[in-house]
Amino acid sequence: MSKRVAIIGAGCSGLTAIKCCLEEGLEPTCFEQSDGIGGLWKFTETVEEDRASIYKSLFTNTSKEMMCYSDFPMPEDFPVFPHHSKILDYLHLYAEHFNLYKYIHFQTKICNVRQNQDFATTGKWNIEIDNKGKREMDVYDAVIVCNGHYYDPYLPLQSFPGLENFQGHYIHSRFYKTCEAYRGKRIVVVGTGNSAGDISVELSYIAKQVYLSTRHGSWVVSRISRGGFPIDMTMSRRFAMGIKNLLPRILAAKISEKIMSSWFHHPNLGLEPKFRLKHPIVNDYLPSQILQGSIKVKPSIKSFSETSVTFEDGTEADVDEVIFATGYSSTYPFLDDDILKLNDNDVSLYKYVFPIYLEKPTLAFLGLVQPLGPIMPTVEIQARWATRVFKGSAQLPSVKKMENYCMKSKDRKNKWFGEGRTQVLQTHYIDYINDISSEIGIQPNMIYIFLTDPRLAWQVFFGPCTPYQLRLKGPGKWSGARNAILTQWDRTIKPTRTRVLHKQTESWLNIKTVLVIGSLLTAIWFSRAGLSAEQSVHFAWPIHGVSWIRIFSVTRINPM
Repeated sequence: MSKRVAIIGAGCSGLTAIKCCLEEGLEPTCFEQSDGIGGLWKFTETVEEDRASIYKSLFTNTSKEMMCYSDFPMPEDFPVFPHHSKILDYLHLYAEHFNLYKYIHFQTKICNVRQNQDFATTGKWNIEIDNKGKREMDVYDAVIVCNGHYYDPYLPLQSFPGLENFQGHYIHSRFYKTCEAYRGKRIVVVGTGNSAGDISVELSYIAKQVYLSTRHGSWVVSRISRGGFPIDMTMSRRFAMGIKNLLPRILAAKISEKIMSSWFHHPNLGLEPKFRLKHPIVNDYLPSQILQGSIKVKPSIKSFSETSVTFEDGTEADVDEVIFATGYSSTYPFLDDDILKLNDNDVSLYKYVFPIYLEKPTLAFLGLVQPLGPIMPTVEIQARWATRVFKGSAQLPSVKKMENYCMKSKDRKNKWFGEGRTQVLQTHYIDYINDISSEIGIQPNMIYIFLTDPRLAWQVFFGPCTPYQLRLKGPGKWSGARNAILTQWDRTIKPTRTRVLHKQTESWLNIKTVLVIGSLLTAIWFSRAGLSAEQSVHFAWPIHGVSWIRIFSVTRINPM
């Protein structure tokens, strides 16, 4: 009899958890409190309780080839950086393709997740649900928590003296949907995460003035890299991460800082981060709006008055609205505190997935991590690992070894990203997926691939670390992975090549060949004409110049 697995949430984590359960012969039941799939990516005009909320103008910061599931590329006509509505379309396509809907119970809320009385021997869980007002309880062999950590807003009001006297309006960014209500107003946006950057830029086009208040600053990078290609596809590469790991940390940090500041000089725009290796934000318009004066970067808010704010540098500004983009707290109200202890977002989870101190490894968390890269393939590989552990095909180490791993990992992370509630969940994407890959035997064997398939090996090692690499071998191997890797640039380029030029690129290899042959023939002709070598050179090149004009006009190849 197959094991029953309860999955909480039908967002990008919950959907892949269902699929992974089916691949391992487990019996999934997914509970979703809303009326549809998508989780974070399911936009609503109003904020819904206990659900993540996004603003209407949101686009992804990760390109479609990097953020898709490992065996299901996004449609080739999708934009390189899709709007949130496109991501929801993609999730529907994924659910339809793998026939996942029938395992989802919509408008069903999880009330309690408690250990069964025989948990020490069976590892089973009692799950209490609220199905449209009707309470029900059932027993499951394992639980996967996939409801995310972007719905409980962190709003440290005590850090802002005088806020209670402020006569203007203030909200957390969770409640921001569109900019229309802010037209002509003076606004302070607090924070320098991706949401703060996006909201500040959007408001700057219609507001009287936008102030961006930041305690620590931030690196800002563009979505666009060399040649107009996506930044993540040019930066997220195995060979680059390998070099980083081989270099002394101080030198690797210097190189990283140099890369982060290559677009513009951050101190000039007031954005230089206090901690040199702070996680960057992705925003193509923030620097230009600062240069135009539409956004003014300011330090932390010292205090509020009835109509204004005073910043730490002593300057004051009249303000009508305040938006706190101060992040979220990780909360799981359906779990007892003794199962998962949360200390300002810091949790004792082995590789961000399994609670260390449970007697049985039958509870897993997906998405409680912030990789410096795409989230969908990250939660997918977490689900592949978790379901294999539930099945018994993979084993966790001893508690002592997991404790040691967590301590060493936290120390490395603090040295790189710094300490603080916003840094505790951050990790390097490639390092992390390699770590999980080793648990289930799916990490690409570079030596073997180089010996057997050099063309593929070049793309895997020197090309972008796209999710398809996680389907080349081992459990869950996908026959289409190789082709998906070799055609990833075609899918990247296609949606932007909307104006087809019939002009073709010159074949420089053929031109050089013709040049060499032409030079030899010309020299021979002049030699036979009785000219000296010096005269031959003198007369040959002007004649060649005329010939090459004709050659350039007829020698072509098909465009890429």
